[in-house]
Amino acid sequence: MLNLSTFEKIDYLVIGHISLDLTPAGEQLGGTAAYAALTARALGLRVGVVTSFNPDHISLEAFKDILVYVIPSKETTSFEIDDAPSYRQLMLKGRAAQIQYEQVPEVWQRTSIIHLGPIDQEIDSQLPAGFAPALLGLTPQGWLRSWGPDGHVEPKKWAQMEASLNQASAAVLSIEDIGDDEEIIEEISLASRILALTEGSAGARIYWNHDLRRFPAPSMDVVDPTGAGDIFAAAFFIRLHSTRDPWEAARFATRLATYSVSRRGLAGIPTEEEIQQCQMEVY
Repeated sequence: MLNLSTFEKIDYLVIGHISLDLTPAGEQLGGTAAYAALTARALGLRVGVVTSFNPDHISLEAFKDILVYVIPSKETTSFEIDDAPSYRQLMLKGRAAQIQYEQVPEVWQRTSIIHLGPIDQEIDSQLPAGFAPALLGLTPQGWLRSWGPDGHVEPKKWAQMEASLNQASAAVLSIEDIGDDEEIIEEISLASRILALTEGSAGARIYWNHDLRRFPAPSMDVVDPTGAGDIFAAAFFIRLHSTRDPWEAARFATRLATYSVSRRGLAGIPTEEEIQQCQMEVY
């Protein structure tokens, strides 16, 4: 964890809860912030994370060379995950403290790529004045979720959707996040500069400049799909920032994320060999 005297400039900032997920295979670290940060590090960027959890619950051993600013919390965000063959069921078992944008270190507010990665409505969906990223990426799943007293996670209407998407450079979400609702997809795509919609083993759709293109995913034996969408998002934002080409960013991110499902949990973070292979593939 960091104190205020240890901040330095970074290339990629992700804001959101790192979670402790309860899966049939046991406890594992999760959350968009975890997968995106580790992917950005694998791609050679200097990475920072602003998050919140109970420090007694989570070890940051896996986050070597990543600057993690933790807002202390009594609770840690935790989901119980049940991956059935045709759907995923989530139960929210714990929730860490809200993250306020004034808590983000000032030097990080001008990071080239800022990724807002909520999983349980822990951050506002619009950046306040003072933040100046070259690319603002959103993964809105946490704003599209609600839960009742029992913690059962259900879809939720995103009240600030249009204003938030208008502010962002690009957004990435899963078709599962919006319940396969094509009307909502159209609404989100019209409000977005660039929208990447991931579709699991089918790959991804990209909406940009009044055009739609599909990027099929290579065939892969699925061990664990957890985190693949977050790996896609980080790879997409980073490639988009470096090439300014949404089609190339989608090609690269789709290929890279496909490798991740062949391994479990954070072991799915891209390897150097996989990254080099995806960078060399041009169609």
